[in-house]
Amino acid sequence: MQEFFKWTAWEMTPPESYGLFHILFMILGGFVVVSLAWLLRKTNERQNKIVLGIVGGFLILSELYKQLFYFYVVKDCEYSWWIFPFQLCSVPMYLCIFCLFIKSEKVKSWIYNFMFAFNLFGGAISFAEPSGLNHSYWTLTIHAYIWHMTLVFVGLYLFFSNRAGQKWYDYFKGIAVFLICCCIAQVFNVTLKNKGGVNMFYISPFENSPIFFFDNFNKQYGWFANMCLYLFGLILGAAILYYAFWGVRKLVYARRNKKLDPINKILKIVSTEL
Repeated sequence: MQEFFKWTAWEMTPPESYGLFHILFMILGGFVVVSLAWLLRKTNERQNKIVLGIVGGFLILSELYKQLFYFYVVKDCEYSWWIFPFQLCSVPMYLCIFCLFIKSEKVKSWIYNFMFAFNLFGGAISFAEPSGLNHSYWTLTIHAYIWHMTLVFVGLYLFFSNRAGQKWYDYFKGIAVFLICCCIAQVFNVTLKNKGGVNMFYISPFENSPIFFFDNFNKQYGWFANMCLYLFGLILGAAILYYAFWGVRKLVYARRNKKLDPINKILKIVSTEL
């Protein structure tokens, strides 16, 4: 096992932000996931489970590879607790599989709106500031890029298939799931505080934020103020994305109904005369 992971430890110079690798991946990957999400927009519930099952299974297998790679190659058979998979962008790995066994449409609606708003935002913002995606190994870099592009796909798929982003107030369902995940993340942060570097959702009371701006803010004003500002920023950013998509949907529906109005009037007149 160790030999296999060492064999896949192909070293590379980390790609530059907005360099050729980054831009090409965004263009080609974006085209693929948008096209695929659009093509799958008419899935029924059985097909939806297949899509989510494939995505969840892929995320689990790729995350397992990453965890074992760090264990065998990066840390030489020592587990790195700081990469424990419960960051914001890790949550869809669990939720996609969880939704396969949930019968309540209300619960699934809450989860779908969370993945549409927050994970689509998380995937998109990762490509806007890709320093966390770039590693010194090809496999880790490709894993990070594909992982976050998959989050973009899931968010778009749920929106295009009308499973998320339908009502203006559905965003608050996503906020509720997000806050629940934050509480779980904080439990991990407190429980694993002695394991070194554990900072789930980057809100740990014991670790500084690794994110630009928030690292200095944390040092100056403390973890609680930083946590509140950071979570507010995520909620605001996801809200902007959510309502931008929701607004486009409303405009499309309005134009479609406007075009149908004359036809409906003619049909109504004809049916009355008959």
